[in-house]
Amino acid sequence: MQFATRFQILGTALIAAVVLAGCDNMGLRSSLTPPPRPASLQVLPPEPVAPSARSQDLSRYYLQVQNDLLTRDQLRTDGGGPDTPFSADDLARNFENIVFFDEYSRNGGVTTRGSSGRLSRWSGPVRIGTEFGASVPQATRKKDTARIGSYVSRLARLTGHSITTNDRNPNFHVFVVGEDDRAFMQDRLTQLVPSISQAELDLFENLPRSYYCLVVAVSGSNTPYNYTRAIALIRAEHPDLVRLSCIHEEIAQGLGLPNDSPTARPSIFNDDDEFALLTTHDEKLLTMLYDPRLQQGMTAQDARPIVRTIAGELTGQPL
Repeated sequence: MQFATRFQILGTALIAAVVLAGCDNMGLRSSLTPPPRPASLQVLPPEPVAPSARSQDLSRYYLQVQNDLLTRDQLRTDGGGPDTPFSADDLARNFENIVFFDEYSRNGGVTTRGSSGRLSRWSGPVRIGTEFGASVPQATRKKDTARIGSYVSRLARLTGHSITTNDRNPNFHVFVVGEDDRAFMQDRLTQLVPSISQAELDLFENLPRSYYCLVVAVSGSNTPYNYTRAIALIRAEHPDLVRLSCIHEEIAQGLGLPNDSPTARPSIFNDDDEFALLTTHDEKLLTMLYDPRLQQGMTAQDARPIVRTIAGELTGQPL
């Protein structure tokens, strides 16, 4: 969607995708039970505090944004329908554009259009934990925790990959934080990613109003196409639908769908804001991404014939 932002850290290098203004299951992969989280990393949820005037102003701004989009019949939640058909060709093309490209890359402080990359995803279990800033009311915490839990179960079914909620030992951290929680977010970032640069910390510290949400995916220097940790930031000031939209897109992007494409429809991976929540088209993208016939590190050219075969299977339109 138009207001999502994604970053990918490969080893110590930062590659960023920035957007402003904003099937058969394969079965879960088994894994050992993760060890208990060290006591020093245990985080107790802070008690809610009243939001500042700045945070309240931001809440009013984002509510107006949501209302404006809804009056234009955007932020659809129906997942697509007869008015949004797509073919196997469409699905294969959109998969290539969304998986193998980053919208923008950021090198030496200069942001440029991204170029073709390689397929990146998680090989190990994904354990998603949610943390809330002190500015987030208890009612919002309860609602978002339930929403994320339901969404994570859906993602596991779609991908056939081990994706679970786990606040004890997460490797995919979802932060729901407001303007008043910046110090908390900085402390947690330096704790979770000790190698994070000052420039990256500054982005989180001084997040422009036009950045609605973002995700950072981290992979090892020896395994650059294998994600091992991710951090998503969702603004607490968003009204319900926009906040849920950010949850849907950022978690999905953090699994390996980094780009947006103007041809993708029905999809949340499109700058037109037509859809707020994961669509039937997007479900198939996730199923394709974790199909074992595709391998991490593949180029778009190498993957293309396999992608076309899978797209045909998922749509019932053999190519």
